[in-house]
Amino acid sequence: MLALEDYRPLGHSGLRVSPLALGTMTFGWGAAQAEAKAIFDAYVEQGGNFVDTANGYADGRAEQMLGEFIAARREELVIATKYSMPMRPGDPNSGGNSRKSMVRSVEGSLARLGTDYLDLLYLHIWDGGSPVEEVLRAMDDVVRTGKVLYIGMSDIPAWQVSRMQAIADLRGWAPLIALQIPYNLIERSVERELIPMAEAMGMGIVAWSPLAGGVLTGKYARADLASQPASGPYSRRDQAAGNGFLTARGLDIADVVGEIAAELGTSPSRVALAWTLLNPAVVAPIVGARTVTQFKDNLAALDIELDPKPQARLAEASAVDLGFPHETLRRLGLARRR
Repeated sequence: MLALEDYRPLGHSGLRVSPLALGTMTFGWGAAQAEAKAIFDAYVEQGGNFVDTANGYADGRAEQMLGEFIAARREELVIATKYSMPMRPGDPNSGGNSRKSMVRSVEGSLARLGTDYLDLLYLHIWDGGSPVEEVLRAMDDVVRTGKVLYIGMSDIPAWQVSRMQAIADLRGWAPLIALQIPYNLIERSVERELIPMAEAMGMGIVAWSPLAGGVLTGKYARADLASQPASGPYSRRDQAAGNGFLTARGLDIADVVGEIAAELGTSPSRVALAWTLLNPAVVAPIVGARTVTQFKDNLAALDIELDPKPQARLAEASAVDLGFPHETLRRLGLARRR
């Protein structure tokens, strides 16, 4: 059993964070001000200290709301935000991974959050074109100014991250301490390269969408697979489908999660979250609830202990082919063992 106060180091650093991070993507998009404040309060009152946001969540409104919430307890918290999302339509330099985008995004986030420093800054999504030396040097510069304390990567190929970490090490620049990637029972392909790479290179895994966009909670049925995309604003069902979670395979896995939850007398969301914490590379899954009730249910995942039998059932239902050379090495008995 765990508690939010069981702080753990984030990657190869001295920064200590809670084993569940509070995600704020719902703040201003599903959770209005009062509900978002209640979720935040419930998290920090239980000892939680790791809060995740991004410059583009709800067009900046999530950071603004969070800034109001943290004002009285800023020093107790580890605030992580991200840059890369475009903030001005039609302006190619308002997003992406460039130095200009990063520096202006940091300034904007500091203003919206009402703070003079960010604990952790992630590159949000790889743009496929910015020179890695430019990105790393700009990150080192914002760290040297004190506006950012630590840096990390999100949604980027493993080979690019490993290359970046090696360059930063050789040049004495700020190291990467965190890697934020999707990780859940439906999305396990990150076990091929990203997770082993992060472990080897001193980065803690911060897992987004540990409930696979709600699919693992049992909220979707087979009929949802044939549903047409929403004609209005981007829906959560559209998001789950777009991320590859809402599929026939995903629903089959959700069925197994639901069966195990029923046997344990708990909720599917708790089982799914507890599973992510079994991986020693995962420092903190991100919980992004829309209501206090949802959040408290998710928080109770820290009380769940999965015995070997349910672990084996979940592993079998969600297994992915690791591909070459991993499967070949496994067959030869040469694969790395935890």
